[in-house]
Amino acid sequence: MITGLGAVTPLANDAETSWSRLLAGESGAGPITQFDHVDYPVHFACELKEFDPTQWIDRKAARRMDRFAQMILAAARQAETDSGIDIAKEPDRVGASIATGIGGLRSFQDCYDVLKERGPDRVSPFSIPSIIPNMGAGWVSIELGTKGPLMSECTACAASNMAIGDALDAIRIGRADAMIAGGTEAPVTAVGIAGFDSMRALSRRNDDPAKASRPFDQARDGLVMGEAGAVLVLEELGHAQARGAKIYAELVGYGVSSDAAHMTEPDPTGENPARAMTMAFDDAGVDTSEIGYVNAHATSTPLGDASETRVLKLALGEENARKTPISSTKGSTGHCFGAAGAVEAVFTVLAVRDRKLPPTINYEAADPDCDLDYIPNEARDAPDIEVACSNSFGFGGHNACIVVRRFAD
Repeated sequence: MITGLGAVTPLANDAETSWSRLLAGESGAGPITQFDHVDYPVHFACELKEFDPTQWIDRKAARRMDRFAQMILAAARQAETDSGIDIAKEPDRVGASIATGIGGLRSFQDCYDVLKERGPDRVSPFSIPSIIPNMGAGWVSIELGTKGPLMSECTACAASNMAIGDALDAIRIGRADAMIAGGTEAPVTAVGIAGFDSMRALSRRNDDPAKASRPFDQARDGLVMGEAGAVLVLEELGHAQARGAKIYAELVGYGVSSDAAHMTEPDPTGENPARAMTMAFDDAGVDTSEIGYVNAHATSTPLGDASETRVLKLALGEENARKTPISSTKGSTGHCFGAAGAVEAVFTVLAVRDRKLPPTINYEAADPDCDLDYIPNEARDAPDIEVACSNSFGFGGHNACIVVRRFAD
């Protein structure tokens, strides 16, 4: 059961406001504020707005953390409060599964700059704990007091979905009664922008950042880098009911596969990502005809979005794929890498709760290679939705899909 949600996203610093702005078709893109970008070919990103970590974290502790850890702690605190769970009552039965694709990229860059400019004696003793990817999970456990399973996926852009799936499995096999599950990423740094742009992965629409992320649109030219932290509180049904918790939805399925194909490009056949979706449907015990919404991974890259269209046809079947509403919320949030799956899981849960499907914004011209129903530009009512799924695919061939069902008391 999903009993709590928390998120800091480029749309807002909480889950519900992020959701309402997503439904309104807003974009989180704007000029980069975190470093001087004048000499860089890309001048914009989807950053958090007015994010103050000390709203959720002690000021001294916050100074010892990279931004990616600050963001996941903010989201975790929100989700803990939202769920009403009292972790201190049974800390050994509550765990954390927190993902990131990169980890402390800003701290790594800062550490190298100090080493180069001031020498090895001036490198901070907090540098390594700030950089290593597992410290998002570590800080959540330390600050919230969880003493159950502690896991940290680092599987590129599939990491959050895998972290959520790991948390589901931990509850299913009895290692925990509740799990704090999600992901975080803070990649908007000089090296992050330079590195991804050198791969030709980023959109260069500097003249109109709000229109730059345009999943499935014929004129898409690359992703927009985003940052975020998002968390779901997962609980075993009896545990949630015993304490009278509100239940947003059920997490009922998880599937995972690998491409074994290419370092960065998707599986050209589409068969392996489709297999992850099929595994998730089988795990959930649902037929493809029951899927009422797909939150697509689609990042606004020419190759990736066309590939996912093929994947959806394989997994859902051609006829069902054409009937199923699909959207990519990355048009609004940008691509938040290791946090993307968690942010999109929150949105998928809220779509099922509210029976409202978020739009794919900036969709203006159809691409013959992307010929499904992508909920263009305006949110859509879905009064009959019961089941939805969310895809995440990552560099290296990592594929993951989760399935959510509307909860019936």
